[in-house]
Amino acid sequence: MKYLGQSDYQHATAPRIGVLLTNLGTPEAPTTKALKPYLKQFLWDPRVVEVPRPIWWLILNGIILNTRPKRSAEAYRMVWSDRGSPLLAHLEDQVAGVSANLTSQHGDRFVVRGAMRYGTPAIADVLSEMFDAGIQKLVVLPLYPQYGGPTTGSTFDEVSSDLTRRRWLPALRFISSYHDDPRYIGAVADSIRSHWELHGRADKLILSYHGMPKRYLTEGDPYHCQCHKTSRLIGQALGLAESEMITTFQSRFGREEWLQPYTDETLQTLPDDGVTAVQVVCPGFSADCLETIEEIGMENRDTFLEAGGSRYEYIPCLNAQSRHVEALTDLISDEINGWLDHPQDPGETDQLARELGAPQ
Repeated sequence: MKYLGQSDYQHATAPRIGVLLTNLGTPEAPTTKALKPYLKQFLWDPRVVEVPRPIWWLILNGIILNTRPKRSAEAYRMVWSDRGSPLLAHLEDQVAGVSANLTSQHGDRFVVRGAMRYGTPAIADVLSEMFDAGIQKLVVLPLYPQYGGPTTGSTFDEVSSDLTRRRWLPALRFISSYHDDPRYIGAVADSIRSHWELHGRADKLILSYHGMPKRYLTEGDPYHCQCHKTSRLIGQALGLAESEMITTFQSRFGREEWLQPYTDETLQTLPDDGVTAVQVVCPGFSADCLETIEEIGMENRDTFLEAGGSRYEYIPCLNAQSRHVEALTDLISDEINGWLDHPQDPGETDQLARELGAPQ
């Protein structure tokens, strides 16, 4: 095996700290042609679908990739903006905000980049760019507040896979979750309060998280428990009673039982129970995307209103709100504690390297 290295490495280069923010992914365009390779990469990940590979290959290539790309493309067209994919646009803004904050606090020692687990910009490509820029230490922050094997775990798989091919490995720190971090909880609570100040409260606050097969919970994935802890802490920050809020799960796929209660079924039954006004927030998403804008903001709104509801409001994700960016920056600063204490003198390293025969 030939390992990746830097034949043109400059020994006088000052070592830098890399910060990689990642999210799930996005197709390059809202078209059937672009959706097919994106969905193939996403759904073939064994972290996402834990089905024996031969069986799943037949289902994926024989059925799903011949039907789902067209439907998904139609949904993506509804949320596509002048900047393209909303998830990618928000990631770019989050990267810019974190980079500015770190530079302001610690100086120009950071290379901050964003990548997608599926689609582009790909993690491997972005890591190569970061290593070329001189990073020797790396902190990875997957932008999933709650740990899940199909999300955070898969991100670690991809980062690890890339590093196994590299000759020079960086010092590595990986933030696996921040579901109960007070700064994140405070940012979500502030966002909800700001919405209340403009629109008032509703009968119920629905906290909707991305779904996951129930089997993953029974086999030890902490996602379900972390979601409920996030909800409890948000409720405490807002002073809400348990009866004023509901935690639900959205975006299920296939015939297997997923985490319950389901968001759409809950919204469909609430009007019969006298709940006709709801506000929905998605604390498991760091940025608005197809699952929040189209599924929660449009599909589930129609479901609730058609069932007899009279008022439905979606509270947007934190995206690049200043308090959210500050919370992400603080999480990273906690992780790099100690890395800033003993900066290396590149001039001393360069002199020693040349004495030992290095060309540059």
